[in-house]
Amino acid sequence: MSIYISGSVAYDRIMTFPGLFEDHILPDKLHIVNISFLVDDVREHCGGTAGNIAYTAALLGEKPITLASVGKDFDRYERRMRDMGIPLEGIRVVEDEFTPLCFITTDRADNQITGFCPSAMNYPCKYEFKNINVNKDLAVIAAGNMQDMLHYPAFFKQQGVRYIYDPSQQIPRLSAEELLGSIDGAFMFISNDYELEMLMNSTGYSKEDLLRLTPNIVTTLGDQGCFLLTKEGQTHIPAVLTEDVKDPTGAGDSLRGGMLAALHQGKSIPEALQIGTVAASFCVEQHGTQEHKFDLEMFNARYDKAFGENAE
Repeated sequence: MSIYISGSVAYDRIMTFPGLFEDHILPDKLHIVNISFLVDDVREHCGGTAGNIAYTAALLGEKPITLASVGKDFDRYERRMRDMGIPLEGIRVVEDEFTPLCFITTDRADNQITGFCPSAMNYPCKYEFKNINVNKDLAVIAAGNMQDMLHYPAFFKQQGVRYIYDPSQQIPRLSAEELLGSIDGAFMFISNDYELEMLMNSTGYSKEDLLRLTPNIVTTLGDQGCFLLTKEGQTHIPAVLTEDVKDPTGAGDSLRGGMLAALHQGKSIPEALQIGTVAASFCVEQHGTQEHKFDLEMFNARYDKAFGENAE
């Protein structure tokens, strides 16, 4: 019984800008943009879509198989994954490349500007599946290598494995045909509200059209929580708010990790999303996407306070 998480494993360099981006952008000069931001600090953390999701799933007792390509500087990240008990069998090391590197600048209104250098992510993972359990396995395809993002949906569909499609930052690089082909047959499509609008603009599909391809559409809304849309209607799952917000980066991946672990443990989708929002609340209390920690007692106490019942 396995969880497979395809996506990126990257180092994040997170910078904090004490002002507002909007104060430095001249709307009538967008054709000649030349902007420089003086940041307060820079911190390097382990990150990447697959790495982040796997980290939070591991905090909830799962041992997900991460499918990603990394580079010759992977050693620090490798030690972290080993310490978390996360299997390394799905990691491909490309010796003459660097591990992907993400530069994230956040202003004081939590707006973000991100730059990403894929490096080793340009190479597909080429993982060879050995023990697929179609009744119990669960997969997520997050933003990562383009070949993997096209291959894995078709592979999991063919094998009969439930998969969640989560293209996020790669939506602009995928054609309408590629996006719709990967959503078709997925157990779930998940994105934030901006990404959903991008996808609908790219494909010409409405939410109702997308529901003909997948039975579950989850849209995350930051501190407003998320929506679950099915043919039966729409359900709002509120965010679990905390007064100690330090950095919103990674909250979406933490939600996914919590949701994935809960689904794998037999929870319903609404319950899994509640668990995901609790996980995200721990993430925003730290700088970095994999710096939050909790034990089950802490987690259940916060879940009980937010939703009136125990998460176990």
